[in-house]
Amino acid sequence: MRESSLGDGEQVCNRESSYTAKIGKMGSVIQSAFWFAGVCLLGVVPLLAADRTVKICARDEKGNAIPSIVATVGNQRFEGDSSGCVTVTVAGSQSVVEISHENFSTVRQPAGNGNELNVVLKLASVTSMVEVTAARTPLALDASASSVRTLGGGEIKEIPGFSLDDRLRQVAGFQLFRRTSSWVANPTSQGTSLRGLGSTAASRTLVLSDQVPLNDSFGGWIHWNEIPELAVREVEVVRGGASDLYGSSAIGGVIDVLPVEPAEGTQYALNLTGAQENTSIVSGLLAGTARRWSALGAMTLFRTGGYVLTAPEARGPVDVPANVHSQSRRLEVRHGLGSDGAIFFRGNLFNEARDNGTPATTNATRIWRYAAGADWNDSSAGRFLLRLHGMDQGYRQGFSSVAANRATERLTRLQQVPSMQLGGAGQWARAFGPVTAVVGADVLDTRGTDAETPVSNGVFQPTVSTSARQRDSGVYGEALWQPRSWSVALSSRVDHFASFDAKQVGAAPTPVLPEIAETIFDPRLGVVKQLRGGISLTGSAFRAFRGPSLNELYRTSQVGQQLTLANAALRSERATGWEAGGLIQVPKLGSVRTSYFWTQVNRPVAAVTISSTPTNSTLMRQNLGQLTSKGVTVETEMRPLQFLVVKAGYQYADSTVTKFQADPTLIGKWTPQVPRNSGSLEARMEREDWGVFGVYLRTSGQQFDDSSNQYRLAGFAQVDLYAEHRFLSWLRVWGSVQNVGNERVEAGRTPLLTLGAPRIISGGIRLH
Repeated sequence: MRESSLGDGEQVCNRESSYTAKIGKMGSVIQSAFWFAGVCLLGVVPLLAADRTVKICARDEKGNAIPSIVATVGNQRFEGDSSGCVTVTVAGSQSVVEISHENFSTVRQPAGNGNELNVVLKLASVTSMVEVTAARTPLALDASASSVRTLGGGEIKEIPGFSLDDRLRQVAGFQLFRRTSSWVANPTSQGTSLRGLGSTAASRTLVLSDQVPLNDSFGGWIHWNEIPELAVREVEVVRGGASDLYGSSAIGGVIDVLPVEPAEGTQYALNLTGAQENTSIVSGLLAGTARRWSALGAMTLFRTGGYVLTAPEARGPVDVPANVHSQSRRLEVRHGLGSDGAIFFRGNLFNEARDNGTPATTNATRIWRYAAGADWNDSSAGRFLLRLHGMDQGYRQGFSSVAANRATERLTRLQQVPSMQLGGAGQWARAFGPVTAVVGADVLDTRGTDAETPVSNGVFQPTVSTSARQRDSGVYGEALWQPRSWSVALSSRVDHFASFDAKQVGAAPTPVLPEIAETIFDPRLGVVKQLRGGISLTGSAFRAFRGPSLNELYRTSQVGQQLTLANAALRSERATGWEAGGLIQVPKLGSVRTSYFWTQVNRPVAAVTISSTPTNSTLMRQNLGQLTSKGVTVETEMRPLQFLVVKAGYQYADSTVTKFQADPTLIGKWTPQVPRNSGSLEARMEREDWGVFGVYLRTSGQQFDDSSNQYRLAGFAQVDLYAEHRFLSWLRVWGSVQNVGNERVEAGRTPLLTLGAPRIISGGIRLH
């Protein structure tokens, strides 16, 4: 039965488990709450009032208008138009206005008494390219020497794609598991790789938003569309180990999805998108304030008919399009504290239903995530942060066996995977002259169950249920010293990671599942030295770790005809690494950043082939021994003309197995899913009379889909186009083409060859 809406998905979940039935009832309540919140917001709008409006116009040093500036007053954010002007509301003449643009230095100044304000922005200097924020709090400067790439809200909207992971592929070194994005990929294969470290379903990269982890609680994979499209402000990609502050999973780096917060005044936005493959996307946002209270509601409805993943030469009657119908909703209420603080409550509901390429292989997910927190800043006591968060999830999936001629299939197994997670984090930071201290602690407690029902010749067999619990608790600290042109940061963290209370019901004989408990110490040292001539040198060294997920320990998974067995004896991955690099600014032109990285991961969890036939293969998760990734990343951003911005990135990653006693033949093999060469290029042109036009190139060399390097995936180069024109200050019309040349992208061999997306033409309108 097709789950094409929230209600349909709820009916299927009701049939399959009492757990998901409870989730479904909660979903109905939450859905009603979102509609009620929207009505309430509309009621708040007439109450909104501002003391005075000021028109701000920005020009560059040559006197040219700078389109799409952003003006911020307190926590209120205003977006400018193509004329380089924006109208803001201020409370008085001393209200500080911040005017910014991603390619220019930020200006802050009082609003004054007039009704108009003209400012001149200078091209961004090299310091704006050194992403130096203390990793878990917005301090003024940090010397962790992380390699960071930020995608602003405008760039996220313009890069062609249907989901956030589509856009992130423009970041040098960002690789998706099996090269397919989340609009067609099974959720359990939505992993990502940074620094050439590869990934299974569980990424070696931590994804979070406002200190709340977004990696799946049970499997570690990522639901890229969980946050409504218009609720994402920008995304920061931090490359390199970051367990010193974040704990488990941050071996390859951290992806921070920064949320839009309710601002003063009234905000509204509506995006409508239509595309090939029966695709439609509707996104809306409404926010407003009354006195010191503010609220935000956002929603995205995504629907696509998808495409057939199997390569044409291997297709059979059983192959159907892989597609998804999903809905994501967010509601946030916030109350200001003092001049620079707030308390808030945020709820997010995500529901999706998928067909995974054959009639019997379907799955559905429902996630209810909630968070509450407080931020408070005191000039004498320091900055405080508190987060409490939790989530409930219901997931179900069907597996099948397909005949060699792909003419028929039969259902082989049903899975139901309910899970829940509770967490909390606290942090304090304060400056003592040239030294800034950060101290924090967090805990994440996860409970999950994998209920598997085998199906033999259409007959349902007894269900085997495995349940377990995991907890990761840690304390960390950082000291940042900034003498003149130096910045030195020393940070460390101690984690206690444990998997326990594991039990299995329904199996005969009942197995004894081991408990895992490890205490891990992860330090990091980062150094930045600023030289004359706009040059900065950076260096860092770190330790990091990732604990095995409940999915890797206890759940059998299948992608296509590739079966992967669980392993309850897995231990955590440990990583040691360092990198060194530099940044140089070319006056009035742009910047170049480069870094050499070396990371060695001990006991990496990998799926090792234990048997294979021409149509099926069986793998088992194992601690592989050791893998080493070393290479170079180069990124540049140039503005050769006032209306043209060019960004380019390249990564060379030599990632191989360097130790594996159980099977020495794997030594020297490439790490699965990691190409040696990958790069991206984008050229964005914007003129007031033309609009916006962008060209985006992504290229990747060959890679392998398995640890034995038997299944080779050819390299590819893909070009995307984007164009936009503003007709009114509140109306934009746009169009894009993904994969202009209809390039054949080999996505996976399981051992069946599957392909990436064909040419996709999209178009839409934006109202704001």
